[in-house]
Amino acid sequence: MTVTGIITAILIGALIGALARLVLPGKQKIGILVTIGVGIVSALLGTFLANAIGIPTATSGIDWLELLVQVVVAVIGVALVSSLMGRRHTGATGRRSGMMR
Repeated sequence: MTVTGIITAILIGALIGALARLVLPGKQKIGILVTIGVGIVSALLGTFLANAIGIPTATSGIDWLELLVQVVVAVIGVALVSSLMGRRHTGATGRRSGMMR
C-alpha cells in the first residue's frame, strides 16, 4: 500500500467513524482515535462485505451502496466498542469509579 493509500484510508476511516457516531443515538464513550480506528476497520470490512454480496465497488464515481454498507458496519462497530469501553471502567462492586451516589 502506498503512502497515498494509507492517508486515504485514514481520511475515509475518520469520515466513516464520524458518520457512524452521528447515526448512532446516545453518547458514545470513546475517543476520536478509537473512532478513527473503528472507521478504518469498518471501511475495510464494509468493502469486503460489499464485494461478497455483489455490490460493485470499482466504479468511476462515489460508490454510495458501498459507503452505506461501510457506515452500517461502522455503526455496529462503534456500538460494540463503546459498550465494551463503558464496561471496562467498572470496579469490583459493579459501579463505575468516580460516580456519586
